[in-house]
Amino acid sequence: MEESIIPQSEQTESPVPVDTPIEPQEPAVPITSRFLFVDVAAMRAKQLRRGARVRFGNDQGPMPIKPERVAMEEVRRRLVQYTVPLWVRGARVVENTTNA
Repeated sequence: MEESIIPQSEQTESPVPVDTPIEPQEPAVPITSRFLFVDVAAMRAKQLRRGARVRFGNDQGPMPIKPERVAMEEVRRRLVQYTVPLWVRGARVVENTTNA
C-alpha cells in the first residue's frame, strides 16, 4: 500500500478555521410536527456523535453539552436541512417490461 505525501508548498490553508461553526445559506423549512422534529433531531444527534461540527456558536449563553440537546437547538434554529420522502399507501414500484 502506497502513501501519498503532499509537499508543504502544495498544501493550502482552509479559509475557515476548524472550530468555526458552519451555518447553512438558507434556513430550513419550519417543522410543525413534533414527531418530525424528533426524527430530524435524532438523525442530527447521530451525526454529532460521529464527529460533525456544531452549526451555531455560543453567542447566546452556554452551549449544551449533550449532542441530543445541541441537535434540538440546531433544529429549533432551522439550521438543519431535511427532506421528507414521498410515501403513498399501497404503492408498488413496477418496472416497464414487455412480455414477448
